[in-house]
Amino acid sequence: MDEAVRLAVDGGKVIEDSQEFAATNGFAHAELVGLCKSLATGGFITTEATSRQSLQLTKEGELVVTSGSPEAVVFGCVPAEGGIASEELDQRAGAAAKVGLSKAIQNKWLQVVKQPLSADELAAAEAAAAAAGKKKAATDRKLVQRLVGSVEDAVQAQLRAAKGGSPPPDAELAVLKKRGLLAVATVKALRVAAGPQHGNWGRKPASDLTHEMVLRGTWRDALFKPVNVDAAGVAPAGGALHPLLKVRSMFREIFLEMGFAEMPTQQYVESSFWNFDALYQPQQHPARDAHDTFFIKTPAQTRELPADYMERVRTTHEVGGEGLSDEFNSRSTGWRYDWSEDEARKNLLRTHTTAASSRTLYQIAQLAKANGGAFQPQKYFSIDRVFRNEALDATHLAEFHQVEGFVIDRNLSLGNLMGTIADFYRRLGPEFKHMKFKPTYNPYTEPSMEFHCYHEGLGKWVEVGNSGVFRPEMLRPMGFDEDVQVIAWGMSLERPTMIKYGYDNIRDLFGHRIDLGMVRKHPIVAGPEWPPRGALSSALHARPAPRAVHGCVQCNSGQPPPASGSAHRGDRGV
Repeated sequence: MDEAVRLAVDGGKVIEDSQEFAATNGFAHAELVGLCKSLATGGFITTEATSRQSLQLTKEGELVVTSGSPEAVVFGCVPAEGGIASEELDQRAGAAAKVGLSKAIQNKWLQVVKQPLSADELAAAEAAAAAAGKKKAATDRKLVQRLVGSVEDAVQAQLRAAKGGSPPPDAELAVLKKRGLLAVATVKALRVAAGPQHGNWGRKPASDLTHEMVLRGTWRDALFKPVNVDAAGVAPAGGALHPLLKVRSMFREIFLEMGFAEMPTQQYVESSFWNFDALYQPQQHPARDAHDTFFIKTPAQTRELPADYMERVRTTHEVGGEGLSDEFNSRSTGWRYDWSEDEARKNLLRTHTTAASSRTLYQIAQLAKANGGAFQPQKYFSIDRVFRNEALDATHLAEFHQVEGFVIDRNLSLGNLMGTIADFYRRLGPEFKHMKFKPTYNPYTEPSMEFHCYHEGLGKWVEVGNSGVFRPEMLRPMGFDEDVQVIAWGMSLERPTMIKYGYDNIRDLFGHRIDLGMVRKHPIVAGPEWPPRGALSSALHARPAPRAVHGCVQCNSGQPPPASGSAHRGDRGV
């Protein structure tokens, strides 16, 4: 086959149709195509894909060529004299009977007449009808008779001509197609001509210049494969950041630009004391139930808690600080219940990173006490994983990431909190231009508020975080002065990522159902940076604009007040 192809393209000749070439030389066309592709890779030949429309006989058409058309078969089964009963004709003609009789009648070759039954035949028919439960028997029968002495099978002749390469006229061709005897097929083939290496036919080109070639000088006469300098390199085998980790790194960059320091958050297993009690959350609160929290069986309780601070927390929970010195008295009535140390020592998977905030605030208070009461305003943030015993749906997971921040200073207000949150989201991009706050309740903040962003994909407002001002019942037992306030907020990492990149289901972004290919291909991680430099870069990397004194969200974010929202907070002195 190799030699036949070489001779066929030698001297400037061309193989116009590989199908015809294979049929002429007795080759399998698939094997010929494989050989041509191999030769074309070496440059010995060039190939060009071609296609053409070809008439091909169907299975029924092949049967007509060998046995005749159905109408001719039926005509041959009818005797020249007298005719034949239709039932007997069906048996003789077989599968061709129904179509053949119809076409023969249409061509006026045959006719069907009714013939009365004889007395004996009528009696037999009535008996058969009675046995079959029929009320009435047929009184005549159908007889098929010839109208002409002989016929010419034009359909068979047309198909034989088409098979030989001479298709019939368009009118007859349309009829044959309609009857399912002919079909139009696309025949794919190759046009083959001599290539640039045709003169080196049979020589295998070398892919590399070897040391041996250089020493022996054989490289001068060697044939080398061409080098494709435009070919893409092999993709690196290194890993890629998960989109959440990529976004997390950008969140961290924004916090650092805003002057925040990062809290240690490596402690997934936390005690109920730091997770709940230190935050002034009562021990009978529903969030502390097993259906909302994952408790640890082994070890079930923590051993190390600061004893003096734990006693101040106990007193604040029970009676609000009665009996404590002015340094630690929150001047509250407390929750008025019997506080349990065993409940506070229970270990759990932390439900929020606010547990890390409570530890950090306690350390700040201890450091200020060690420095003679010298207090320094500070800003901290954390981004890490938390766990909650929740039902899974499109916007909730039992394991997710929480972004948290707090600012501690003297005489902070709710306006400062709203302005800080708006400043943070302003840096994330225009996807968060629609934001609103609503009042809510938290055991350890007062006042408290949720903040929501509009999700274009879901077509609704989605809660992305919670915030508030920490209560004196949380801060005073640590040793902070009465005029020291802490504004804090927490939000998930997943929901802002969903809003910014149009995810409708959180389970497509995080969890066991995600597509691992997304980690390499998603625009979040595929590009060199996020957000892309351009429209967002100035907002992301520029210094924040001076804040309004009242901390109004509209003034701080630069967005106009909502058309149908509440009154502008700036004129209310928030």
